[in-house]
Amino acid sequence: MNEQSPQAAASGTFLLGSDLAVHRLGYGTMRLVGDGTWGEPADPAAAHRVLRRAVELGVNLFDTADAYGPEIAERLIAEALHPYPRGLVIATKGGITRQGPAKTEYVGRAGYLLQCIEMSLRRLKIDCIDLYQLHRIDPRTPMEESLGAMKRAQEQGKIRHIGLSEVAPHQIEQAQRLVDVVTVQNRYSLADRRHEEALRFCERQRIAFLPWYPLAAGKLLRPDHPAANWLTQIAANHEATVAQLSIAWLLQRSPMMLPIPGTSSVAHLEENVAAATLKLSAEEWVQVEAAAAG
Repeated sequence: MNEQSPQAAASGTFLLGSDLAVHRLGYGTMRLVGDGTWGEPADPAAAHRVLRRAVELGVNLFDTADAYGPEIAERLIAEALHPYPRGLVIATKGGITRQGPAKTEYVGRAGYLLQCIEMSLRRLKIDCIDLYQLHRIDPRTPMEESLGAMKRAQEQGKIRHIGLSEVAPHQIEQAQRLVDVVTVQNRYSLADRRHEEALRFCERQRIAFLPWYPLAAGKLLRPDHPAANWLTQIAANHEATVAQLSIAWLLQRSPMMLPIPGTSSVAHLEENVAAATLKLSAEEWVQVEAAAAG
């Protein structure tokens, strides 16, 4: 692989909601903040460099959330990139509160979500959020109330498109009766395919599928993992890493897939983007899946 000038455009283009063209390989901002998705980054200037480098590499889909920090990832985006280059799409989320590192609670009440939207607009320094995603469905709040609030904000011009996160097919169907769902963001990777049914549903409905935690390469590289040696060898045959192999697998897995790998390192960002150029034969991908399955 040639990693000298990686460009996200090599991943192809996807049309979000029929009007927002994005490169399929995006960037997720969760890793920019402190451990447990809590607190300031150790080096804010380094976080700014990563965000700016992502734009230089052609990344034009940035995924974030008000719960990252909380509030810090959105602020970092504005600090580093505002005024935003033309064509940059920012997707954010609301519906999770944080009480400390790795401590969360889901809140889907209408009043709370409307406040979340207003505050995200303020932090991001924009008038309309390109893609606003319900971060989690709150089991204590009817979906009609949560999505009703988001639809109201959409009608007011504060949200362009609506998405969901961590949902099953029946929940997507329920949501579709209330709003136009253009994205689903679920945990999915070569090492974790628990949401296979949701992906197939999105393919049938032409809904973009954003896999979060798309690498999970650490799990595959553990010495005790049966896939480690085999995947490392396949990657080495293409002068690539297992992390790159994991991203490339996602891109070839489905045309609806928009991976959003995150990192706080410019070097790792460049490595991730370079994965868009990695091409394997159909037979090799079968070997990759077999190895990952153990």
